[in-house]
Amino acid sequence: MQTLSLDYPAGEPPARRALAGVVGSGDLEVLLEPADPGRSTISIKTSVDGVNEIWKAVIDRIFADESGPAVALEINDFGATPAVVRLRIAQAMEQATGTTGGGGA
Repeated sequence: MQTLSLDYPAGEPPARRALAGVVGSGDLEVLLEPADPGRSTISIKTSVDGVNEIWKAVIDRIFADESGPAVALEINDFGATPAVVRLRIAQAMEQATGTTGGGGA
């Protein structure tokens, strides 16, 4: 099991918490909590060894917009593809912010 921690500049926190996905074969779980204004933190626990660079590239791209919501994400991975990662984070963000569609993740 590997753990990776990342942080990014952000805007204001969302109004609520969210959960997307489940930990299981080829999937992941994203737990989202509102964070302090101005900073997003991401903690990734993965069962796949040697993928830190891939994770960092995927998360960097998602959080490139510094005006995105300030969140604390806990990601529990069981071999999900980058497309599933983006989908689950987008689902959690939509639940937390009450928005649908549109950029960001």
